[in-house]
Amino acid sequence: MPPATSPRQPSVTSPTLDKRDWIAGLEKGLSIIEAFDDANPRMTASQAGVRCGLTRTAARRYLLTLTYLGYVATDGKLFWLTPRVLRLGQSYLESARLPRIVQPFLQRITSGTQEIAYMSVMDGDDVVYIARNGSSRAMNTGIVLGSRVQAQVTAAGQLMLALRDPEWLDNWLAHHELKAYTSHTINNKAQLRQELARIRQRGWAVSEQQLELTYRGVAVPLINHRGDLVGALNVTMPMGHESTEDAVARVLPVLMETARALRNLI
Repeated sequence: MPPATSPRQPSVTSPTLDKRDWIAGLEKGLSIIEAFDDANPRMTASQAGVRCGLTRTAARRYLLTLTYLGYVATDGKLFWLTPRVLRLGQSYLESARLPRIVQPFLQRITSGTQEIAYMSVMDGDDVVYIARNGSSRAMNTGIVLGSRVQAQVTAAGQLMLALRDPEWLDNWLAHHELKAYTSHTINNKAQLRQELARIRQRGWAVSEQQLELTYRGVAVPLINHRGDLVGALNVTMPMGHESTEDAVARVLPVLMETARALRNLI
């Protein structure tokens, strides 16, 4: 397959903000919400404060405020998030322009490949799935709208890592821990660097059994009309008896054609 056109590197520079416009309380409140994860589903005020760099007293005040607003619940000692937090992500999915534009094109991919199609973006070290089309067939990893997965174990994530500026990637590899999800996960940094170099050269990615056994993903870059990388289009499929070469030959042309059709719309 021919390599895709090399996209302009995504910007990783934080936007500037006048000091007068900075609301520290908002930053700290959001950091409290983000402090909860699978390893810390319930925390005391002291534990939350440690994770956010706040005193116990300050963390408790933020947690109590969030409890009053309905985003956090408590038994008087421990605090945990409530389903109301999902409104924050749902607001993005319902209001953002990009998922709405991409959705009918994902339907085209599903129709052309008979596989589940996704659009994903990078957020920090994770791939976030912001649009989806296909059957309700579920993977054990539960990839649904809004799911976050470490980038290096998915085709879309590896692709977006590979297309980053080399200096940014060097820094990412130096500071990022590679977690193994299966026996096929690439958790050796030298090996991952080689794989990302191959992906960068050819312009698309395939990942097999790195996140979920017996599943394969194929991804292509989604580039806007200015030449900027904005995300990735990918399909996820059970491996079955189809070879890697046959699977790529079947789905890659559909993905590439769809990405080209989207370019002037985003």
